[in-house]
Amino acid sequence: MLEVRDLTVRYGDHVVVDHLSFTAEEGHWLMIVGPNGAGKSTALKAIMQGTAYEGTVSFRGHDVRRKKPAEQARCIGVLMQHNPVAYAFTVEEVVEMGRYAHTAGFLAGRATGDKAAVEDALQRTGMAEHRHQSVLTLSGGELQRTFLAQVFAQDPQLLLLDEPTNHLDLVYQKQIFGLIAEWLQQPGRAVVSVVHDLSLAKAYGDRVLLLHNGKLAASGTPEEVLSPEHLNPVYQMDVAAWMREMLSQWT
Repeated sequence: MLEVRDLTVRYGDHVVVDHLSFTAEEGHWLMIVGPNGAGKSTALKAIMQGTAYEGTVSFRGHDVRRKKPAEQARCIGVLMQHNPVAYAFTVEEVVEMGRYAHTAGFLAGRATGDKAAVEDALQRTGMAEHRHQSVLTLSGGELQRTFLAQVFAQDPQLLLLDEPTNHLDLVYQKQIFGLIAEWLQQPGRAVVSVVHDLSLAKAYGDRVLLLHNGKLAASGTPEEVLSPEHLNPVYQMDVAAWMREMLSQWT
């Protein structure tokens, strides 16, 4: 579905992402992990066409750079860690914005299925009861579920996530990841996520990329990649021992 080849991002003379290549297949949740400064978010930003890069990013065999924004939005959805809001739109209005990519033009009427798609997204994320509420009054978790509903209404085939629950309480973290896992069960979909929490990568991912200093350190299943052999040199610590020590606080 998504194919990335020799992706390289430079900021001046500094190479942030260095010839990164990978694929994300239909039905899979690919987790991108690594320490701070590894190039995770920069790589995702390049894939979503948010920064200049060398190499190729292809979706279903077509170069993403050649796609018009609306065409790209019908294929690829994005959920960021922070979604700044400055206007008192209602929850429903924000979710409806996810349908813009399906309109024929700025002055065109609403596309067939818009109302049903918005209603389904509101119900799926548990935001239907807040539909008339201003997004300025929402909690962090409610706001993130609103933007997740917007992406669901957009109905993309590929979902790109950049630390979508990093600043949220545990209950909202569980809700967001659970909703995405449920969304992924439908055919023709895939998810690529940047996460710091290795436990989330292990719990929800079925493929993992480990980055270090902008380069690919390991790729494969969670069992293959999230092992002492690969993690300890990258994080420069005994990761499993630290995880067990943290778990012991609860036993």
